[in-house]
Amino acid sequence: MRARRSLKRRLAAGERLYGALLRLPSETLVEMAGVAGLDYVVIDCEHGPADMTVLQHHLTAAAAQGLDVLVRVGTAEPALALRCLDLGAAGIIHPHIDSAADARRAVAADRYPPLGERGFATYSRAGRFGAVTAVEHLAAAEETLVVAMIETARACAAAPEIVATEGVDAILVGPADLAVDCGFPGKDAIDKLIAATHGVAHDAGRAVMSIVPDTAGARAAEQAGAQLVLYNMAQVLMDAFHTLTAPLAEPAKPDN
Repeated sequence: MRARRSLKRRLAAGERLYGALLRLPSETLVEMAGVAGLDYVVIDCEHGPADMTVLQHHLTAAAAQGLDVLVRVGTAEPALALRCLDLGAAGIIHPHIDSAADARRAVAADRYPPLGERGFATYSRAGRFGAVTAVEHLAAAEETLVVAMIETARACAAAPEIVATEGVDAILVGPADLAVDCGFPGKDAIDKLIAATHGVAHDAGRAVMSIVPDTAGARAAEQAGAQLVLYNMAQVLMDAFHTLTAPLAEPAKPDN
């Protein structure tokens, strides 16, 4: 089986990668994302189901299409992160990282010693069920992508320390949670906070992930320097459904 370059290596090479955020369990959507040519999918186990058997099916479907999988876990769930990585996830997205201490705990959950505290196992799916050596498995685990989500004003203020944490590879600012935390100050205020936080990440050499609703949003994210562009598939699909129902709302034309 020929190995492909990891997301981490592709980011380091300056590539811009496109993915789909999936909250609805569907192996078919995973396959379709691969057939369409996307680079990765994000399986959302924070706001979506966290069933390990279903997740394994998604990972298997993704592997068949040469597609990498990132998993968003719930807040402070190192055990879930471990199981996702053992199943073969390429990386973990950790929500609600408010401080450098939070970032260190996220890294500890995802990485093997000495940088982290991940429990070691080679007989998992990630270790090809024992078909690779411990050295090979450790080398592959070095490619794990650690994404810290910044979702509060406190986290934005702590962004320099968060992105400076060894082992953090990328950040994702959650605009919805940030707006709630700030008391809904208005789009301009939130956009300013996000741009400032992205600037901190760029200065530190960390990749930025941006969730977008459509291709116009993707272009804007590209221009702002995002390396990981992530389509919100729930919004994409709902927009598509609304488009399909638009003709139904049009008044019927009279017969001539």
